[in-house]
Amino acid sequence: MLGAVASCVVDVCVCTFRRPQLAQTLHSLSRLTLAPDVSIRVIIADNDEEPSAIETVETAARETGLRITYLHAPARNISVARNACLDAATAPLVAFIDDDECAAPQWLSALLASMIGGDYAAVLGPVQAIYSPDCPSWIRNGDFHSTRPVWVEGKIVTGYTCNVLFSRTHPAFQSLRFRLDLGQTGGEDTAFFAVAVRAGARLGFAAGAIVTEQVTAARARFRWLISRKFRSGQTHGRLLLEAHGSGLKVRIKHSLLAAAKAIFCFAACVPKVYRPDRLAFWALRGAMHVGTLSCLLGKREIALYGQGETP
Repeated sequence: MLGAVASCVVDVCVCTFRRPQLAQTLHSLSRLTLAPDVSIRVIIADNDEEPSAIETVETAARETGLRITYLHAPARNISVARNACLDAATAPLVAFIDDDECAAPQWLSALLASMIGGDYAAVLGPVQAIYSPDCPSWIRNGDFHSTRPVWVEGKIVTGYTCNVLFSRTHPAFQSLRFRLDLGQTGGEDTAFFAVAVRAGARLGFAAGAIVTEQVTAARARFRWLISRKFRSGQTHGRLLLEAHGSGLKVRIKHSLLAAAKAIFCFAACVPKVYRPDRLAFWALRGAMHVGTLSCLLGKREIALYGQGETP
């Protein structure tokens, strides 16, 4: 794998659904600082029923000189768009970035360097949230919209698609696709990388591979944050059942554990009532465990994508 990394083309995949910020994302990709023997091709998968992003893509291609492949992948199901990207990819390495993010000039180089240095099958980078001046201070102080991986006993056990590079030819990724049944609820990327890890993929982290994301007013709300945390808990519950079985004993065991964690988190809110950022932190963690509990009890997962507005 390392030989392929040293000199290659990287397919950079962007799934989009009615996002005007896509143009900024593409312009940021045109400003990447790359080694002479590394180049990129950008694959755009438009998940809208109509090919609404085509004009933005064509304009960006003319303005930037980027080599762009446009795919119309309609379904209002983000997994359909992600799989369309994977099916169209031909490069040994594939990167994903969101359509409302901007890559720093060193983004891809930092991911590549980490992959080479650590012999990883996939490398994640941080997503740094950019808050507007009128964003509530508790959100800015808590930095709830930035994204970094979670380590369990010193290892990254799953990943995300908002900032990642992985080897398409690694055995764990060769035939792997995003699950269609998670394409509207979310969590499809968590499940994707969890499967890859169980198949032997090692995940690394490149702190210098920064992408930024402007937090919109619609997202700068407690309601938006808590719905995402609840949903991520539901995804975790689903993965628990798939890993350990869905029998009654398994459900009872993990339900009791999730309930205990939720109670602990909500109790931790009480002394933080005068610290809005810490209060929100514990409330959101509690909501995540409630989401896990809801899935274990058989409740239907909430749909976040394809509901008429960009997530």
